[in-house]
Amino acid sequence: MFVATKVSQDREVIRFEPSKRWGARLFRALRRARITWAAGRKSDVPPHGYSIISDDRSVYSAEPWYQCPEADLIQLHWVASFVDYGTFFQLIPKSTPLVWTLHDMNPFTGGCHYDTGCGRFTERCGVCPQLGSRRQNDLSRQIWQRKRKAFGFLATNGLHIITPSKWLGEQLCQSSLLSRFPRSVIPNGIDTDVFQPRNRRVMRDALGISILAKVVLFVADGANDPRKGFKLLADALEGFESQSEIVLLSLGQGKPAEFHRFPHFHVETIQDDRLLSFIYSCADVFVAPSLQDNLPNTVLESIACGTPVVGFRAGGIPEAIHDGKTGLLADLGNVQDLRRALLELTKDDSRRDEMSRNCRRFALEEYRLETQASRYLSLYRELIGKGDGQ
Repeated sequence: MFVATKVSQDREVIRFEPSKRWGARLFRALRRARITWAAGRKSDVPPHGYSIISDDRSVYSAEPWYQCPEADLIQLHWVASFVDYGTFFQLIPKSTPLVWTLHDMNPFTGGCHYDTGCGRFTERCGVCPQLGSRRQNDLSRQIWQRKRKAFGFLATNGLHIITPSKWLGEQLCQSSLLSRFPRSVIPNGIDTDVFQPRNRRVMRDALGISILAKVVLFVADGANDPRKGFKLLADALEGFESQSEIVLLSLGQGKPAEFHRFPHFHVETIQDDRLLSFIYSCADVFVAPSLQDNLPNTVLESIACGTPVVGFRAGGIPEAIHDGKTGLLADLGNVQDLRRALLELTKDDSRRDEMSRNCRRFALEEYRLETQASRYLSLYRELIGKGDGQ
């Protein structure tokens, strides 16, 4: 692994080290100023609540490429702000197979990570709603044009794209930038030995939550990201009867907006996966009210822990929630339908128990790490074999 940030002591993980020479440092400072200035040129203030915009350029330019270890095959993951498209795709040897796993829409948009339904990535972007822009040649159009030039250095068989969800694969097919490249769907895997059903009393006792309560869990890296839908969940819970023994438990960076209808416990981000499995296990229902998403690991983790999931029919979420078997689906953005699904599960203990067993079985069948690794290994062998002329 070659990474921008290293948090482990694993010797197989190599961290990129920017040059400390004054010339290289000056170059990075000037490049950072140029990228920042371009981003600041948009004429309108971005509407409240939109997610980040990631430029195709990196302050490091070609520096990471020259430190990259030699390899028979290169696998890209989330590379925003690290890999510079213009230099990387020009420098990579044509004989080296390149695989890129997309974790969101950013590689084929003008900078957004999710387009919130605008659809401009199918053409050339521009007039970007996430920039609040009214100009055709705005930052999103400029990023799209640079990406088109960068991808032009690749032959059609020079890149194989993987999407964790069928939904993201369908979006890719509509892309004006990447639709010409071959692609596969390989769902993410999780460690089902770590994410497994735990004693629900442990975490409830630690948080001071009654064992008799019905715990509704919400987890998101950015708990206040409107795309993740916390407000819609809160609105759905507002319609519950006041005597309901509901407890809302949320996890993520930044406490969501105040919620007073029922007791609300918030836990900041947990880095320990085993501890996280106790969080999932203490809940009766996990809610994924995202308005657009790939195949959220949170949904897979909850299923592996035997906790049924309620979510919208959005993105790749329905691929993991088998409606009526591992959870319930609600119509996209429909608060009343979300409330209906939550009521069904919180009031029916026997149905939840049955779904819990289904969840664990489904996770072991479809989302084990070994299954994911086997699928990747088969693809790698195929691509390396083609490169060797076999």
